[in-house]
Amino acid sequence: MSPLRLAESRPHDRPRERLLSLGPTALTVAELVAILLGTGTARDDALAVAYHVLALGGGSLRAIANKPVGLLAGVAGIGVAKAARVSAALELGRRLGVEAREAGRPVASPADVQRWCAPLLRDLAVEEFHVLTLDAQNRITRDLLITRGILNSSLVHPREVFRAAIAEAAASVIVVHNHPSGQPAPSADDRAVTAQLVEAGRILDIPVYDHVIVAGDEYFSFAEAGLL
Repeated sequence: MSPLRLAESRPHDRPRERLLSLGPTALTVAELVAILLGTGTARDDALAVAYHVLALGGGSLRAIANKPVGLLAGVAGIGVAKAARVSAALELGRRLGVEAREAGRPVASPADVQRWCAPLLRDLAVEEFHVLTLDAQNRITRDLLITRGILNSSLVHPREVFRAAIAEAAASVIVVHNHPSGQPAPSADDRAVTAQLVEAGRILDIPVYDHVIVAGDEYFSFAEAGLL
């Protein structure tokens, strides 16, 4: 027997009606994506098209979020408008994760830095370099983007990092960047940047407590490795 199409199902079994009566947590990922799409094609309904979208990332929303919008648009029944809608929804989910970070909580370990930065950095396709400014109680006061693009010692200058730190009246800083490759091991440029920043922080009396590299769900800490 062929699967029951949405149009043939009872109204209260359809994704939108189930969401309205039971709430979004009761729905599968495919049903939620089907609601975003709204409609399908003459051959496949919205739920079937949603399964095609999920197949692009092997069922992983994070994997789909990293796909170009053009690739999503190429799925039969999607197109540019629906692809943009899916991409926007995934970005909203990512930003919700960023908002959930606990501001004002003291940083006690590199793992705390990973938990703070991972929602923002782990799935980016390019490198970003951030400075976390801390107060005298080691609480994060600001998370500031310094550069975006390829990280090397010429593109991340201590002047830019400590200009931001001084403007925020930081007692100390932790610098963070991501490796889109998923490999957290520091490069030669990472080590050079870190040495420059630590020395500048010593002169300015704004110590660099750590440099954390976020790579997917893993991280590397210069402090933890004894490299500061």
